Amino acid sequence: MPYVNIKITKEGNVTKEQKAALIKGATDLLVNVLHKNPASTVVVIDEVDLDNWGLGGDPILVTREKNKKK
Repeated sequence: MPYVNIKITKEGNVTKEQKAALIKGATDLLVNVLHKNPASTVVVIDEVDLDNWGLGGDPILVTREKNKKK
């Protein structure tokens, strides 16, 4: 039973339709590449607060500001 965990930042408005497309796309990828059964493929989407997301040793908002200055 494949288990896919997609983590995205909780910003903007990710719609139900976009989430459904992510779930279908991840499932289809496992079906097409690894021949997994879609009926037993689990996909979970976690939306993470920006305060809990970091990159390069900094909170993501700090990283984004640094990248703007480059």
